Amino acid sequence: MSQKENNRDDATILSDGALNHHPDQISQVVDKQLSSSHSSPVADTQQPSTYQPAELHHAANPSTQHEHKQYEQDEQQETVAVSTSSPDTTEHGQFNGHTDFTGNTEQQHAKKVRTSTKRTVLQYLDAVPLSTRLVSIILVLLLASSAVVGFAVRQLVGSYIIDKTDTQLMRQSELVLNNINTLQQSDRTDSMGLTDYYLQLRDSHYVIQGTPLMPVLPDGVSSAPVLPPSGSIGNIQIGQPFTTNAAVQIIGNNSRASVRMANAPWRVLAVNWTVPEVKNARGEVITRGAKGVAFIGLSLYDMQDTMQIVTKYFIAVGVATALLATVLASMAIERTLRPLKRIEKTAAQIADGDLSQRVPQAPENTEVGSLSRSLNRMLSRIEGSFIEQQRTTEKMKRFVSDASHELRTPLATIHGYAELYRMQRNYPGALERADESIKHIEQSSSRMSALVEDLLSLARMDEGRGVDLTHRTNITRIVHDACEDLHALNPERPIDLGSLEVTQIQTNNPEEAVHRLKFIQQLPPDLWMYADQNRLRQVITNIVGNIHRYTPQDSPVQMALSLIPAYMTPQELAAMNSSVESLDSFVRSAQYAAQQLHDSDNATQHQEITAPLHNYAVLRIIDHGPGLQPHDLHMIFERFYTADLSRTREKGGTGLGMAIAQSAVKAHHGLICASHTPQGGLTFTVVLPADTDSITQDQPTQE
Repeated sequence: MSQKENNRDDATILSDGALNHHPDQISQVVDKQLSSSHSSPVADTQQPSTYQPAELHHAANPSTQHEHKQYEQDEQQETVAVSTSSPDTTEHGQFNGHTDFTGNTEQQHAKKVRTSTKRTVLQYLDAVPLSTRLVSIILVLLLASSAVVGFAVRQLVGSYIIDKTDTQLMRQSELVLNNINTLQQSDRTDSMGLTDYYLQLRDSHYVIQGTPLMPVLPDGVSSAPVLPPSGSIGNIQIGQPFTTNAAVQIIGNNSRASVRMANAPWRVLAVNWTVPEVKNARGEVITRGAKGVAFIGLSLYDMQDTMQIVTKYFIAVGVATALLATVLASMAIERTLRPLKRIEKTAAQIADGDLSQRVPQAPENTEVGSLSRSLNRMLSRIEGSFIEQQRTTEKMKRFVSDASHELRTPLATIHGYAELYRMQRNYPGALERADESIKHIEQSSSRMSALVEDLLSLARMDEGRGVDLTHRTNITRIVHDACEDLHALNPERPIDLGSLEVTQIQTNNPEEAVHRLKFIQQLPPDLWMYADQNRLRQVITNIVGNIHRYTPQDSPVQMALSLIPAYMTPQELAAMNSSVESLDSFVRSAQYAAQQLHDSDNATQHQEITAPLHNYAVLRIIDHGPGLQPHDLHMIFERFYTADLSRTREKGGTGLGMAIAQSAVKAHHGLICASHTPQGGLTFTVVLPADTDSITQDQPTQE
């Protein structure tokens, strides 16, 4: 069967509609016609196909494969829509679905091309450095400003010259008409001035009567304005100047300057002229009167030349200004962006792992200065968090290792003695040896229970649990009880109970902060505050227990308690770590408060203290034992720390006492630190926030 017959059958199927044939058969016919339209030369000439370029474009560009898949899905949906609906027909009954489908495809492809081009341009602009973009923007603005100013000046100069020309034509039109003969004679002498006028006379019917004046340029080039033909003046209004082109006549070889002058436009003025009748003495008419229209014109070559000079001047000045401004702007922008480049280098060093780097400081009233300040604060916090994380990780590792070591010893003891009992139970005297094994097992289990209990207390306080701050507690009573307990343990040890006084000793050494809190032989006040009595007893008991275990039994001990005001806020106190520097900061604040109070009391007039004062309960326990080495002093509050490197624990310590004391004080939002006693030994200082009415009398003690 021939191709024409196949096409005729397909057309028959389409013309019969979707009701007489199966939809799949119609879809096949539509696909066949679409494929034939792509391969047929006739179809290519009638409607250019866009499928093949789109397929090639998507195949060459992997980034648009998803769009190509979506495009194929849309094509399939449109094909099904054409096959299942009634086909569009032209006025000759031919199927017109392919033309609409191809048009939609072209629109989609054009839209994709525009989107891709826009994305490419934006990516290119984003890749341009900021300094280059700023210089380019300044250059474009300068060129645009120069162009606008030049255009405005050009228009202003042109309007001014035209106004001057119009004024000249109006004022001298009568003079030109009355002196035609003189001007003609002057013209023949090739002089300049009034001979620049062009003059054409027409009668009352606008018929040309002659051209008395016509400027002749050098090299035989003549130029005249283009005027309406003879017998008409068109739309020209009498007395209204107008601009018209030039009609040039060239004879022989001429210079370019003459031709350029001749091609300049003309400014022409149409005026009425009248010649009166001339009579002799007898009244006879010698010359008849006449009237008509005269066209008087001046060439605008001077204006054109002036405009060209002004334009060239503005172009030269604009280009020079743009180049100079570009150089200056580049230098200024480079200097302005120099802090940002330093910030960039600092950020690169920080990204490489050097968290100690900081952005150079700048005045905070500038944007860069504000940014530098914010970045430095952020970097300080990041570095602090990173160091704290490392410290916490190291503490966790050391804690797990120490806890495993501490728990392994009693567990190994229990396991060893249990195995020993099992091995010797069938031997004579096993009962006596069993009692000894059970005793060691009981001691090890007690030690392990105490260790687990201490660990549980630490965990609870770290989570913010296990501390009750809702009850008022007599701190003085707890200190008295601690003195009695230590006296019961060591009857021969001298124990002094007193108070503390803030002295005005000034020193820059934080280690000497202990000298500025002086122990005085005065009973402490009856001090009450909201605190957890059991935890505070545990703090003081742990300190006293260390004194009992690690100092000679006859070494003296001083305990002091006082209520000391300071300008330091409780929030600042709670944020401090357990170090001598923190204690030095508190003592300086207390010294300043004491000085202000002293000056206020001695002043003749009352001096108002603007900053609020806060009361703190300060407890100090001083021993005169062997003390600690400086490197051990910073680790005394570490968990499982002990100066006994053999870890035999012969004196019963677990290494958690000072850690528990620190956690308990922190739970009370206070500060605890250890320092060297001036005559040898250790001094523990505990600072707790107290309310304003902490000194009271006859308050019931919390049981």
